[in-house]
Amino acid sequence: MTMIQSEIIFAVQESVEGGFEAKALSHSIYAEAETLDELKKNVQDAVRCHFEEKERPTSILTELNRPRASSLDKRAI
Repeated sequence: MTMIQSEIIFAVQESVEGGFEAKALSHSIYAEAETLDELKKNVQDAVRCHFEEKERPTSILTELNRPRASSLDKRAI
């Protein structure tokens, strides 16, 4: 008997080629899209394709990882 996972978490980041990409942290699931709204739909489709209906997680969480802009201190020395 397979244990049902209640949630699946995706790390989302901006793609080098433009748009966004999402990778599941606990499974080999990947999705990409031009916009975050598109990505949400693509992630849902990828999860539906990866799991049988009875094994599908009940919650899909995404975590957007944006690169931190370097802050330059422009005070006179």
